[in-house]
This record gives sequence, C-alpha cells and structure tokens, in this order.
Amino acid sequence: MPVILDDRTYYRTAEVCRLVGISRNTLFRWLRKGMFSDVEYRDWRGWRLFTLAQIETIRIQTSQVTATVGEGRTVDTGRQWSQDSAVTEESSKNG
Repeated sequence: MPVILDDRTYYRTAEVCRLVGISRNTLFRWLRKGMFSDVEYRDWRGWRLFTLAQIETIRIQTSQVTATVGEGRTVDTGRQWSQDSAVTEESSKNG
C-alpha cells in the first residue's frame, strides 16, 4: 500500500519489487552496487520509500537485464553495453 507524505506518493520495497518483477535481494544488491542512488526518504521504521520516478528507473534497468539475459549474454555484458551507449551519446552531443 503506497505511503503519502507531504502530498507525494511513495512505495515500500516489497511494492517496488512486485511492480517491476524482481526479488528483494536483487533490489538490495543493485542498491549496494550503486546502480541507483539510494532513496531519500524512509518511514518511521527506517524502511526505504521509493518515488514513481525511482521505480521507473528500476523498471528500465530490469528490462535491460531481462533483454540481455534473453539474448544469452551476461548481465555484466549488458551493463557494459549501456555504459558504452551512454558514452557514445555524450560524445555525439559534445561534437
């Protein structure tokens, strides 16, 4: 069940995992590895609260991992492709 604080809607870890289709362990592993910035807000118990924008970022990462594994590539290969793509895009912007 979403939490509303200061007129903003937040979601707890279990809800995020259910919405994007990953396990709690996977989400925590990705956070530890720094794949996403940690959350800004926590509830009174210290549980993480995620915004919809953060959930969308996690959903995109999940899609990339799923596609990479589906192609028979390792997750690290997919991550490298994403980084290479970001570098290429940045280079073309800078001329």
